[in-house]
Order: sequence, then C-alpha cells, then structure tokens
Amino acid sequence: MASLPQQAELFEDEAADRSLDRDCTTLSRHVLQQCQNFSAEAQDLSALMNRIALAGKLVARRLSRAGLMEGVLGFTGEVNVQGESVKKMDVYANDVFISVFKQSGLVCRLASEEMEKPYYIPENCPIGRYTLLYDPIDGSSNTDTNLSLGSIFAIRKQEGDDLDGQAKDLLVAGRNQIAAGYILYGPSTMLVYTIGKGVHSFTLDPSLGEFILTEENMKIPSHGAVYSVNEGNFWQWDESIREYVRYVHRTEGYSARYSGAMVSDIHRVLVQGGVFLYPGTIEKPDGKLRLLYETAPLAYIIEQAGGRATNGHKNILDLVPSKLHQRTPLIIGSPQDVAKVESFIQNGH
Repeated sequence: MASLPQQAELFEDEAADRSLDRDCTTLSRHVLQQCQNFSAEAQDLSALMNRIALAGKLVARRLSRAGLMEGVLGFTGEVNVQGESVKKMDVYANDVFISVFKQSGLVCRLASEEMEKPYYIPENCPIGRYTLLYDPIDGSSNTDTNLSLGSIFAIRKQEGDDLDGQAKDLLVAGRNQIAAGYILYGPSTMLVYTIGKGVHSFTLDPSLGEFILTEENMKIPSHGAVYSVNEGNFWQWDESIREYVRYVHRTEGYSARYSGAMVSDIHRVLVQGGVFLYPGTIEKPDGKLRLLYETAPLAYIIEQAGGRATNGHKNILDLVPSKLHQRTPLIIGSPQDVAKVESFIQNGH
C-alpha cells in the first residue's frame, strides 16, 4: 500500500493530468469528439467552428482596445435593413465574419441581420455546403458604455443550388439548424455552442489564443429567480404580459436583471435559471428580434440545455419564416418559468 506522501503525490499527478487535459480541449478538438468520428462532415463542422472562433477573437480584440482607437465607437450615421441606426462596431463585426469565411471554402453564403440579402461567395459555391447565419453584434448600444456585448450564429446545410439568389431554402423551421451558438464579450470572452448533442461553453485564454473548454453538457435549472425584460416598454405590451410582470412584482423571490445585450441576459438565465422576455407590442406584435439570426439559434441552445423557447403560442424552433428578416416575440428560459408566462397569455385570450 502506498504511503500517505505517495498517495498525495499520485493525487496531485492525477489532478495535473485532468487540468492538462482540460487545457488541451480546444473548441475544434471538442467538436470532433462530439461527432465521434473524423468524417468529412465532422471535419467541416470543426473547421466552421474554428472560423467562428477566429471571428470572435478579432471582435474581442477590437472591443478590448475600443476606447484607445479612433473610429471604433459611435454611430456611422447609416441605418440597416431594419431601419435601425448602425454602430461602427456593427459594421466592423459584420466585415470580420465575411473576411474570415471568404477564403474558407466552407460556406457559399453568409446571411446577417445587417445585410438586406445574403452575401454570396461564388468561388466557394461548388464546394461550400453550408450557410452561416449571424448577428455580428448583439447589444451594440452597449458599445460606448463598456458593457457586455455578444455575437449569435447558426449553421445550416445548403439545400439545392439557390440559382435565383433568393435563399428560399433558409425559410424553414429552426430545427433544420445543424449548429448554433453565441460569443459573449464580457470580463472574459466566452463561446457557447451546440451541434444537437448538449450545450458546451469555452473561455478564451489570451495567453494561448485558444477557446478552452469550461463546462460540458450545461443544464438550465428548471426554475430560476431572474426575470429579464425591458420594463420601459410596459405600457406598449399586451395586457397578459403586463399581468405577468405585475405577478413577479408582488411575488417574493424574483429579481429583475436586464443588461441591454440579449446574449448576456440569456447566458445568465442559462447558468442561473429564470426567463428572458422580448414581447411584441400593440403597434408591432411581431416584436424586434429576428427569427433566423437571433431567436432560433438561441432557442436551439436553450432547448438543448433542457429549457424552452416560445413566441407565447408556438415553439420558436417550429416557426417557419416567410422572409429572411422576419421578427418574432420571444419567451425563453427555464421550463417552469416559460410555462408561467404562457399561463398568463393563455388566460388573457
């Protein structure tokens, strides 16, 4: 039998091995492990995720130096296809994703909420079997105040030749996504992804320049104390949503948290439980969030973690868009908390 000092040494060696193994689990390696093979599709997914990670690193580097560089902060003076004012970081981040994927040979199209039509890469189209959908900067209003921001992404297989450039094969339910995730730019830069086999988080190690595995198979709590919603819109909501907010106001144990960056708020809900709401308004019943670029990717992640995402009447992943920039209300988070919001909606109609 080993002596106590020998046992302690063995324990330290095992702990060091586990730590080293964790430090060596990079994003691209993890994707291949998830696929459990080295098929062409598995290698494509690993390479796609590696490119997304590179885009995240470039955006994170830019944000970390934003206050020191000219031409990074503020508005461009232009509006996007949604009629919203465009921040300089929106433009930069959108260009980053295009540049990173242009020479990849992996994707034929990139579709972004910042572009009216998909961006085609003709030289990739014979071989690039995938489309990247993304919101380059979520919460760009936080840029000038040094608060959290995010990027949201989804990968879909290209269906058909798309010869007319209308990308009609993207107008299908969100369950057709083969991967989705987000990058959170906060005190550390995190990347969370799923390929339909659980939800996994990675943290950017600046000394290595790699996203390193932080947590595997994340599970959202069935109930949480946090509700996250912009209560400044209270009087613009349907009465059923107002009734829900009145309920949490008078019920002990709830805490309001709202950052202005949806990725940040949903990451909190994923980790701690609770619910995030972005309802439609009386004037704009479809709300603000884009189905293809925001709500469907986030719904895929939350469902894979054991949560739920709905527009109040139907699961987000079952919604079929009629146009690329279709919007939808969103209620997303812990299953019990989403069900509570739904109960108010059902009782209000």
